[in-house]
Amino acid sequence: MKKLKKANKHQYWQLYAMMVLPLLYFIIFKYVPMFGNILAFRRYRPGMGPFGTEWVGLRYFKLFFKDAAFWTAFKNTLILSLLNLIINFPIPIIFALFLNEVRNRYFKKFVQTISYMPRFISTVVVIAIVSELLSPSTGILNIIRGKMGLDAIYYMNEPDYFRTIYVLLDTWQYTGWTAIIYLASITSISPDMYEAATIDGANRIQQIFYVTIPTILPTIMVMLILNIGRLLSLGFEKILLLYTPTNSQVSDILDTLVYRTGLANQNYSYATAIGLFTGIIGIILVTSSNSLSKKLTGQSIY
Repeated sequence: MKKLKKANKHQYWQLYAMMVLPLLYFIIFKYVPMFGNILAFRRYRPGMGPFGTEWVGLRYFKLFFKDAAFWTAFKNTLILSLLNLIINFPIPIIFALFLNEVRNRYFKKFVQTISYMPRFISTVVVIAIVSELLSPSTGILNIIRGKMGLDAIYYMNEPDYFRTIYVLLDTWQYTGWTAIIYLASITSISPDMYEAATIDGANRIQQIFYVTIPTILPTIMVMLILNIGRLLSLGFEKILLLYTPTNSQVSDILDTLVYRTGLANQNYSYATAIGLFTGIIGIILVTSSNSLSKKLTGQSIY
């Protein structure tokens, strides 16, 4: 057995070599930065060491728990994440199911290509396009409103429209890309299962509900668990680009609070404490959702 393993290593050394860069990436950019979490418990002073100068215990955790700005950001993050999950989690599944039913191969490839191309557009470019479309003077929506005799609306500045804009942008950018995962899972289903369902008298809709969805359920549950684990980690790039002083009451989230506190105000210890708290909540959410999924459906990621 040992000789066989050694032979395999020599035979497939190219594949092992290809793993070096991904491993280095995770070690350098994912695991090494974890040591920086010590700043959440130590006071940082510029120019006096990267890991702080004195131990302060839970001081920064107590500070942000009493900070009204933190709770506003926490509420905004939770609301925006839940909206995004409720709306944008099922849409790629539905899109993949419909796309799988398309029988014209060329049309299917065309739709699939068009749908996942927005994933490769820079977030800065996406926000610039949206800003032009929603511009109060030259935006197409406000031009239509003007022809209807209605006043122009500065959508990007209005708090009432911020969450809608964010969720719809995510729908446009990631539906096609995420659907690839579900399409790959659907294509692995044995044709014999559909043939058996057809013999039993099931139509196409019934085949989707009784064959396709139950078969891809493990993939759906894994994606759901991962999405729940990222509830408090929306990513600040898009939010930061959509952020304006007038919509800050709904657009300020935990990631932008960490960015503003750490980089803008150079309060690194305080920002690290908030980031560490967010990470711990993420671990709890993943663990809880994984256990719940295992009990209810028998599917889990570990």
